[in-house]
Amino acid sequence: MINARRQQKGYRWFAFFYSRFIARAEQRQWADPRRRIMEGLQGRVIEVGTGSGTNLSYYPPDAQVVATEPDPHMLKRAREQLQKLGTANIELQQAPAEQLPFDDASFDHVVETWVLCTVDDLHQTLAEVRRVLKLDGTFRVMEHVGNDQSRFWGGVQNVIAPVWHWMGAGCRLNQRAQRAIEAAGFRFDWIELAPGKMQPVIYGVARPV
Repeated sequence: MINARRQQKGYRWFAFFYSRFIARAEQRQWADPRRRIMEGLQGRVIEVGTGSGTNLSYYPPDAQVVATEPDPHMLKRAREQLQKLGTANIELQQAPAEQLPFDDASFDHVVETWVLCTVDDLHQTLAEVRRVLKLDGTFRVMEHVGNDQSRFWGGVQNVIAPVWHWMGAGCRLNQRAQRAIEAAGFRFDWIELAPGKMQPVIYGVARPV
């Protein structure tokens, strides 16, 4: 079930805080992984959950990009970012990840970063990604995931997950994104794990199988 609050009212305070503090720090820290997952993008590209527009500066000029975001406050920040960039090959649309308003197999690539932890329906989101992606297309992802390398820190994640979910505008700290992606019918061409106690991160490129 789609969370109507996210699309109609959104999280104003989180958008304000995120765009001014967290997004800038994340962009610096994760600049190289972003460049890697976006390498070789061309044709029609959809970014699912663009947030405040952190990824927009990484798209090459020959890619035709549609960036979606359900939260109106985040979308406002993304529009401000797009205006600063002054690029004409990126279009912004308000839409939830679980109900993408596009035809089947209409995109060459799908991009998402820090999204799967916040969607209302993970399985429906991945089904939508596969539906709009061409059979020979790629799915480029970067996500923090549950800590399966440490029983202790994995347990800590599970304990604080409810509070994190409330404070982080619906973010699920212990989401098993890689498992879900592979279960949805994708296979990774390559994937890397950036270890971390509270927020291990995976990033890579997958394809439908």
